[in-house]
Amino acid sequence: MSHASALMTTYAQLPIAFSHGKGVWLYDEQGRRYLDALSGIAVNTLGHAHAGLVAALSDQIQKIIHSSNLFQIPLQQAVAGFLTRISGMDNVFFCNSGLEANEAAIKLARLYGHNRGIDRPEIVVYEKAFHGRSLATLSATGSEKVQKGFEPLVEGFVRAPLNDLPAIEQMARDRPNIAAIFIEAIQGEGGINPAKLDYLKGLRQICDRQGWLLMIDEVQCGLGRTGKWFAHQWAEIVPDVMPLAKGLASGVPVGAVVARGVAAQTFKPGNHGTTFGGNPLAMRAALTTLQTIEYEGLLDHVQRIGAYLHERLSDGLSGEQGVVEIRGRGLMLGIELDRPATALVKQGLEQGIIFNVTADSVVRLLPPLIFDQRDVDYLLERLLPLIRQHLQSRH
Repeated sequence: MSHASALMTTYAQLPIAFSHGKGVWLYDEQGRRYLDALSGIAVNTLGHAHAGLVAALSDQIQKIIHSSNLFQIPLQQAVAGFLTRISGMDNVFFCNSGLEANEAAIKLARLYGHNRGIDRPEIVVYEKAFHGRSLATLSATGSEKVQKGFEPLVEGFVRAPLNDLPAIEQMARDRPNIAAIFIEAIQGEGGINPAKLDYLKGLRQICDRQGWLLMIDEVQCGLGRTGKWFAHQWAEIVPDVMPLAKGLASGVPVGAVVARGVAAQTFKPGNHGTTFGGNPLAMRAALTTLQTIEYEGLLDHVQRIGAYLHERLSDGLSGEQGVVEIRGRGLMLGIELDRPATALVKQGLEQGIIFNVTADSVVRLLPPLIFDQRDVDYLLERLLPLIRQHLQSRH
């Protein structure tokens, strides 16, 4: 029996196994190296084998990995303090993943609705959204492919088109049971679709007027990826609830829900919980990641390198028939083509570059935040010819 045959077939895995990584590079078991422009799908914030993170985790493992939330965990206080400082919010619940953070946000919104006297609270969600694969989060997700076969879906979600404020105003008039709006500042799995800044500002105003919670999913787009701590900060607003995960601990599984105001006081003891969430190992990884982003000035760096990457992509693909749009911000960019593009992923591996394709036709780039100008040049010397060749081969 091969190793692979013992695994459930939930992934069509590529035939490569990585033995180790260093900085922005990954090395497979044959010793071949690859430039990592995906960072484990926006997870390896500091790249691979970052010296400060390795030292912190090695130290923590020798002290304590897990104790449970029945006891105080001082590192939780440190990470929560950091997150509330950079977000302007009030408190944090820690869990293990983006799905769990989003699930907690949904529960919080429902409890908030019930506390306001709404028997069957509704949450506004979006076309092309992705919030996870549990029954509640896949019901909130805007993808029939993700939902198919898992019906009946969880009720209580109302779907809206992205960047259409009149549609939300109509819902405010027609649907008295709405308790919250749940939106990704930039849709990741849906194809790198940003919520416009004016749209986010408009949602904040509507939520304030209606007494709804504004819940912004920053699982993929948060934690420095766009050049600010959180992507919604470009719109100069503050949400009521903000799920985080992916890049928060540079590869150690962790999730968080940051809340403020009435949302921060909604959960009471016994309303929600977790066994592993916020354990000392995950918190040490998260604290080290956050401190490193701050100390190394990575937010400004991401703004500079992201602008350079976007400019080089735009110049390199200018006039190419079949390029629909280049979207995103910072080091979260998508190149939408007018045809399926999944074949490019294997071709990229043959060229020694790692990226992926989401929404079938969007080449997605999510490099580590330590990516520099030379890395961009190396990536595009290989990626741009692949895209051009792909477009020309299908005419």
